[in-house]
Amino acid sequence: MWSAGGWVAGVLAVLVALPLAARDRLPDRLATHWSASGEPDSSMPLWAAAFFPALIWAVTAVGVVLVQWRARGSAGGAAPGWLGATLGFGGVTLLGAQASIVRANLDNADWREAGSVTGWVVATLAAAVAVGATALWAGHRSRVTVPPPAGPTMEIPEGQRFVWLSRASNPWLHGMAAVTGIVSVAVSVTAVGGLTGTEAALLAGPLALATVVVLACASVQARVSEKGLDVTFGPLGWPARRWAADGIASARVETRTAAQVGGWGYRLSGLGTTVMLRSGECLVIRTAQGKDFAVSVDDAERGAALLNSLIGQRST
Repeated sequence: MWSAGGWVAGVLAVLVALPLAARDRLPDRLATHWSASGEPDSSMPLWAAAFFPALIWAVTAVGVVLVQWRARGSAGGAAPGWLGATLGFGGVTLLGAQASIVRANLDNADWREAGSVTGWVVATLAAAVAVGATALWAGHRSRVTVPPPAGPTMEIPEGQRFVWLSRASNPWLHGMAAVTGIVSVAVSVTAVGGLTGTEAALLAGPLALATVVVLACASVQARVSEKGLDVTFGPLGWPARRWAADGIASARVETRTAAQVGGWGYRLSGLGTTVMLRSGECLVIRTAQGKDFAVSVDDAERGAALLNSLIGQRST
């Protein structure tokens, strides 16, 4: 939700700011619609071209919030994947359209002289579909990662299949990823709109890479099954670390803090490797090679108990 909020606010700001920032190089009315032949056939005043897409985006975001609010009671607060897809697809589509309109009208005295936007529209729709599909996949994956309710440990009968899932996230890292992502999008949009040169556009790549790296470190999911332990990172579950049951010597629960392991995220310290997203209980395994790996997730006691039961079964 932190990332979604940052995305909504950032897209809204860019939609309004882009044409206003270029107003000295734009005509009083902007071409906003093109015929099938690629000629402009409709226009809007500059202020309307700036605020009308922002209004569409605000209405879309409010609708998503209302649907999510109504879904909390029936879905345990897990947002359906199509909500994220709506924000992703809609945001990229509006940003691409706004950038294309500004670029087509740039440095023209009259809106009828605006250039064609066909190529930019095709590229925008392709990018929007890719972002929407990615958000849909991430949302579908996140719906099955709600930790089970707390309860007593249990023995696993021989031959019975089981699975344990738990997830943790850090809102501050999500917020950081949202900031770098929005700045990257803003730089890209201004470059597409023709307001900046290629030098500024080159900043979008490192910022996008930073966004991906921080987002991958902002959430983690642990999964215990009869195969062993899987720990996946980020909304898409990649990258991942996996240990087979016969590669784990034991599992336990420890209380750790960020100060003990050297900070937030993926940390290496004297305690071994720790994925630290929030202080408190961590699921800790000791591998067959004698190395410790810890991950800060909820219900760590049950995860450790299931792993130890699995290890006991494999050793007998």
